[in-house]
Amino acid sequence: MTLYLLVGLGSLLGGSARVAVSWLCAGWSQGPWPWDLFAVNVTGSFAIGLFATLCAADGRYPASPGLQQFVIAGVCGGFTTFSVFSLESVDMFQAGQAALAVSHVMASLVAWLLAAWAGVAIASRLNRRDRAGGQTG
Repeated sequence: MTLYLLVGLGSLLGGSARVAVSWLCAGWSQGPWPWDLFAVNVTGSFAIGLFATLCAADGRYPASPGLQQFVIAGVCGGFTTFSVFSLESVDMFQAGQAALAVSHVMASLVAWLLAAWAGVAIASRLNRRDRAGGQTG
């Protein structure tokens, strides 16, 4: 039961942060491209990769399974918005903006994967540095 509460609390925090980012981006996210959604999902993908690697059992900062679920499933899961991404992409298609929808889907997927990869790569480097006594390998 505690794990469910941790994930729920993390989701509350992540979802609240997501709304805050949308509010902050409202001025420059006008137009057909949903920049706020793009920024949230790229940032969340980076954070998941970084945290999961740094806080794995063999990482620099091993975290308990409860903390991992709180951050990864809760905070990052609540922060990122695949369902909103899906709906906005469908809306673009239905509005006759097929090229925009396809570019949105493709750019998002590439950016999310690159961001997750960057988070894992940076954390892996930090993990190696810790094992080498402050030296990178």
